[in-house]
Parts: sequence; C-alpha cells; structure tokens
Amino acid sequence: MVSDAEYRTVAAFLHREARLADEARYAEWLALWSDDGVYWVPATTEPDPDPDRQISHVYDNRARIETRVKMLETGHRYSQQPPSSMRRLISNIEVDKTEGGEFVAEANFILAELAVQAKREMHWWVGRVSYRLRPAAGEFLMSRKTVVLINAAEPLPNLAFLI
Repeated sequence: MVSDAEYRTVAAFLHREARLADEARYAEWLALWSDDGVYWVPATTEPDPDPDRQISHVYDNRARIETRVKMLETGHRYSQQPPSSMRRLISNIEVDKTEGGEFVAEANFILAELAVQAKREMHWWVGRVSYRLRPAAGEFLMSRKTVVLINAAEPLPNLAFLI
C-alpha cells in the first residue's frame, strides 16, 4: 500500500519520463536511469514474458540505453531523420511499494507517432508499461522499464525511438 503523496510523486515521475521522451530531451531522459537499468520491449504478449526464453524488440542494459540515446542525439539513427513527432497518454496508473523501499508502477499508454521520414504515416503504439523505481536523493531512478505492446507479436513498423 502506498500513501496518496507517494502515489502522486510516482505518477508525476511517469508523466515527466513520458514528456522527456516525447520532447526528445534525451540527456534528461537518460539521467532518469540507474546504472543497472534495463529497458525491455518483449516481442510477445504472453503472460510473464522472460527475456531469456523469448525474443525481444528491445532488451537494453544501461550501456545500450546510452548508445541508443547517443544515436538519437547525433542523428546517426537514420530511420529517425527527421525525428518523428510523438505524444503519449498515460492512464490507469497503479503503484505498489516493495519491502526494499522501491516502487513498482504500471500504467496503460497510447503513443501517437507521426513518422515523417518517408510516407508521413501516423502510427499508434498501445500497451502496458511497468517501471521499477528506486528512490535516490529525493527523486527516483528507473532500474527497469518494460513496455508490452498489444501487438508485440505482430510485424511492427520502425521502433527506432524511445517507447
């Protein structure tokens, strides 16, 4: 059980993380991660997916997250030139606290992406996101972010951005 204040603090963090990704504020987004962070987008919608048993669209440790961000910042992510315009909505936020004092948050999301690189297509990314948040100096650090898309097992358009 979490207090109302803890819930509001976690929800504010989730909204901020989404806004930083939407606004391509990559250095600020990267600063939200712990040194042992894992960013995972499984390629399945099975319950309790396991990255050791199933393929992933993204399965990045902290070093790979940094590489992904550098590519986006420097323009070397050619499939994102020019960058897509994005906005995400987060709802149905649920927050729990672990015995170790970390927070586990889950939410539904919808991400609208205007992919302007070739055909100027509108893509909709929909799913459930879960976070493991570690309190640190009055803020949180993400030690894990898992994004389960409702169409994860289907062929997907380019996923070369932060989802």
